[in-house]
Amino acid sequence: MNLFGMFQISASALAAERVRAEVATSNLANAETTRTPEGGPYQRRMVVFNSQPQSQFHLLLANNMASGSLQPTGGVRVGDVVADPTPPLRRYEPGHPDADGDGYVAYPAINPVEEMVDLMGAERSYELNASAVQAAKQMIQQSLQILK
Repeated sequence: MNLFGMFQISASALAAERVRAEVATSNLANAETTRTPEGGPYQRRMVVFNSQPQSQFHLLLANNMASGSLQPTGGVRVGDVVADPTPPLRRYEPGHPDADGDGYVAYPAINPVEEMVDLMGAERSYELNASAVQAAKQMIQQSLQILK
């Protein structure tokens, strides 16, 4: 694999992990939101990542190297951000303005611990990909020093 391909793959992962972190943060911020413009409580969002299969990756890499193209040849991308189908949690709060006829309020089915773990995972993945970019940069610099 060429070093520029490594930059492109890591860059795609950095962008995907940034979206994952933003979604987890949004979920945490709306954990108590009982009313949205769409109606009802906020629904937890989940990020779906897509990747290219290994065999297609190598084929695209070979084609790009032969053509001299520097287009991304693989990596990860955000396929979609989907709503969690888990039903909302119901709490008995008869004085709440969003309470139904029985006095129950629908709250988002968001577990703050799960969201924090997801946020920490996104942060770790981001750090690892940033380290991979730094390592590729150092390899290029060392190659240039050898060629002097």
